[in-house]
Amino acid sequence: MKTIKHILAVAVILISAVACKNNPEPEVKTVDTKTSNETTKKLDPNATYAKAEFKIEGMTCAMGCAKTIEKKMAKMDGVKSAKVDFERELAMVEYDEAVVTPNSLEEAVAKAGDTYKVKDMHTVDTFTEKVAEEKE
Repeated sequence: MKTIKHILAVAVILISAVACKNNPEPEVKTVDTKTSNETTKKLDPNATYAKAEFKIEGMTCAMGCAKTIEKKMAKMDGVKSAKVDFERELAMVEYDEAVVTPNSLEEAVAKAGDTYKVKDMHTVDTFTEKVAEEKE
């Protein structure tokens, strides 16, 4: 009985030794990455840029919600700048009117999360400044 156990143990060791790779070279994986030329957006210097402001309801945090929405809109083709102010629940976007529509901005916010709702979208000449609250 001991002999059979020894034979099985030796067989297991030999099988595991043969099954292991003895390749000293590390495995090389190729990962596609975008070059800096591909990640930079092309903005038309001759385009007519509009500025839109709108409320975003449903945000619960500045870093998660507001920054996610801001990044989604900023990555859109034709968007020159996007800023989301969590405290005021206000988005300020400058965009190329020929490429971006107010509807596409609203769709970008909706794609960022189901809980976000756009309200009171309107175009402005200049973005509203944050009013400092006076503490007494």
